[in-house]
Amino acid sequence: MGSPTSPMSPRLVKGGIVTMDPDTSAIQTVIALQYNPDTLSRTLQIQAVGGGQDGVRVDALRLRGPAIETIKIEAELDATDQLEFPNQYPLAVQYGLQPQLAQLEMLVNPTVETLNADNNMANSGTLEIIPLEQPLTLFVWSRMRVVPVRLTDFSITEEAFDPNLNPIRAKVSLGMRVLSVDDLGFSHPGGHMFMSYLTNKEQLASQATSVAISVLGLGGLP
Repeated sequence: MGSPTSPMSPRLVKGGIVTMDPDTSAIQTVIALQYNPDTLSRTLQIQAVGGGQDGVRVDALRLRGPAIETIKIEAELDATDQLEFPNQYPLAVQYGLQPQLAQLEMLVNPTVETLNADNNMANSGTLEIIPLEQPLTLFVWSRMRVVPVRLTDFSITEEAFDPNLNPIRAKVSLGMRVLSVDDLGFSHPGGHMFMSYLTNKEQLASQATSVAISVLGLGGLP
């Protein structure tokens, strides 16, 4: 799947996922997609006031908050190129794609340490166990789109294997829900990032060219 790149070719910016400590904002993990997906689908669910069913006309044009945005991507992983150079990529020879897949899977799993701590608290008679806060997950798709997300869907299709049954080619489907200030609050680091994301949208929208209303076949509106 890979091919030699000319030194004159522009540097490809990759999309990926970053996890960071929600209290200190220290970066914990950076996961770059091996190949940028050909498509990225986004859905925005409008948060209207009352849904137009309560009969309150004054609320017809009001919004309760930012639209609920969901993102879906299909990513491909392939260890074929690395297997051609076993001395340079010994982990690919030993494990195939399992380290990369495991890294993604840990985005949706608590750590063994967390599970053991919860179990110890339960065994000690603690009445209420408050789940530890997970790292803040960011979906990064260029500098203009860095958004806090919660992974909602995650599936892996392993398509090829080495003689030891290690996967060497796989497709990963990721579904994400963008977390807004409604979810995190304005003071949370993720809330700051969402506001920057929304600010970027406003600035880009202001760059769009507005056409004359006559283009729509109207001479003017009352």
